[in-house]
Amino acid sequence: MGRPVDSAGADAFGGESGVSAGDVSACGGSATDRPAGPGGADARGDDSEALTRSLVDGVAEVERRLAATTDDADPMIAKACAHLLRAGGKRLRPTLVLLAAELGQGRSDAVLDAATVVELTHMASLYHDDVMDAAALRRGAPSAHARYGNAVAILTGDLLFARASTIVAGLGPQCVRIQAEAFARLCRGQIRETVGPPPGEDPIAHHLSVLRDKTASLIAAAAHLGALLAGCPAPVIAAAVEFGEKVGVAFQLADDLIDLTADPAVSGKTPGTDLREHIATLPALLLQAEACADREAGNSSEAVRLAAILDGDLSDPGALADAVAALAAHPVTAQARATATGWAEAAIADLAPLPPSPAKHALAAFAREATSRLA
Repeated sequence: MGRPVDSAGADAFGGESGVSAGDVSACGGSATDRPAGPGGADARGDDSEALTRSLVDGVAEVERRLAATTDDADPMIAKACAHLLRAGGKRLRPTLVLLAAELGQGRSDAVLDAATVVELTHMASLYHDDVMDAAALRRGAPSAHARYGNAVAILTGDLLFARASTIVAGLGPQCVRIQAEAFARLCRGQIRETVGPPPGEDPIAHHLSVLRDKTASLIAAAAHLGALLAGCPAPVIAAAVEFGEKVGVAFQLADDLIDLTADPAVSGKTPGTDLREHIATLPALLLQAEACADREAGNSSEAVRLAAILDGDLSDPGALADAVAALAAHPVTAQARATATGWAEAAIADLAPLPPSPAKHALAAFAREATSRLA
């Protein structure tokens, strides 16, 4: 539900075909990023390479489990369930489960199950999201509702969530609660986005609160499950959860910007989809705030002119393209980019209490990748 991060660019954490060795190496960190241990620079490099191999192998195993879980005895249901899986994706949530587990005992069968659960839950939300947004494309391919119709797309999302719930039930009641609470927040965030801010609430604060619920909740749950199932102590788990919450906001803010700046051939997302549907994004909200202040001051500014265009009918492709270009060039977009970067850096700061390790440095790289594509 909402516009989860997976609709964004294809270049980070695996692109349109899942996570490759080259993509995951950004998460593994570089040998020069961390202090020398007993083995010196060679040991640091060996640690980084071992972590990269572990992540690649882990995500490949999650991919196999996803394929098995989305299969069905009914061929039509099997095709509908595997529709988004076949389209690829960044698999950032499973990657984060695996990375958080490296803060403790590392990958296990339970950790792999948790990684599968969070990706299934995310995929289920995308089926619903595309119906709500009337999106024609998802990951560069026709969306499920465009291929199968709204009813089948919604029910397929429900089925995938049910299968995720079956898997998480085997991980124990604490994991069930983590998944359930994340999904409840996700739904709550989508409802609040759909209804909009109540009178008197700052629209930008409302937007950031919505992002924490509808996107960051599941990313925080990914970090929570990975650290928990790897036997991490409570302070490490708490740091991982806070990291996931903030990096989730950073990723969604990046998605706000990609709606304006991405090449659809790369991102799989039609530029201006959010503007056309009048879905709140940080650049648009910052522009509206500036325009409101200018109107109150009696100024007829570029912000006032552009805000009026964004409030109007953008169904014409030419008008939409002009609006996208104008908003992308406006200073509020640079301001939104700085905000996204700030959330990523705040996520990294949450890791400060943890001792140096390849996993800690990999998590920092994971956070920075959230906004590196916006430079």
